Amino acid sequence: MATVVGVRFKRAGKIYYFDPEDLVIERGTWVIVETARGIEFGETVISNREVAEEDIIAPLKKVIRIATEEDIQHAAENKKKEKEAFKICLQKIKDHNLGMKLIDVEYTFDGNKVLFYFTAEGRVDFRELVKDLAAVFKTRIELRQIGVRDEAKMIGGLGICGRALCCSTHLGEFEPVSIKMAKEQNLSLNPSKISGTCGRLMCCLKYEQETYEEMLGKVPKIDALVLTPQGQGVVMDVSLLKETVKVKLDKDDENVLQVFRLDEIKILKDGENKEAENEQDEEVLEELKDLEDV
Repeated sequence: MATVVGVRFKRAGKIYYFDPEDLVIERGTWVIVETARGIEFGETVISNREVAEEDIIAPLKKVIRIATEEDIQHAAENKKKEKEAFKICLQKIKDHNLGMKLIDVEYTFDGNKVLFYFTAEGRVDFRELVKDLAAVFKTRIELRQIGVRDEAKMIGGLGICGRALCCSTHLGEFEPVSIKMAKEQNLSLNPSKISGTCGRLMCCLKYEQETYEEMLGKVPKIDALVLTPQGQGVVMDVSLLKETVKVKLDKDDENVLQVFRLDEIKILKDGENKEAENEQDEEVLEELKDLEDV
């Protein structure tokens, strides 16, 4: 076991483990740590705890010190400098007529590097832009192209639910989301209803997926032959959340459906999974593939 603290450098950013050595660091404490890209300023979100050796990436970087008032002031000054750097970079992009959208600017704590995050449709030749920026800021410049999900995380906003975006408030890392999840949750395969602000499938599809998968293992498939308290019948519809099935009984008129709880039926012969039933469905699914982020 190893003693670590968890540090985050951005709101809703990834949590990294560091070696606190002899320091006892409470949650919410600002710290100065050593990282692969230099000295950084971050917030402790996990206080001293022991974790298994296999859960850490060796060698573990160290916490240099608990941040002083001077460190906190320096970090605040960096934030002000980032805003000015953003304006300058925007103008330089315009001057070079580059097809890129500037998203964010970040100074490393020690000021040895300035990172510019941008999105673009394809590859961008920004070599001349880097030279111009280096001449202005007199330090190392890094331009980093990011995806649309990262853009939404950095900028923030409101989702179709009316709440702040999950990625910008509490999701430390993105998890794969697929069309299969939307299908298994019986959601409308309308892009406007299942995609987020970023244009990809909503991250929240992942939240309940484990429960849906567990339920799908219990319920019969459509067209399954089942035995009910009122005799044999064929499953016509399934409600996962209510844990009920609609059955057309052999003795009933084909338009009459009976609803039974799962614990009231016995599967005699399970149905088969139905994929897209026609060419139109297949075309819709193919179009939706662009929304996936897996």
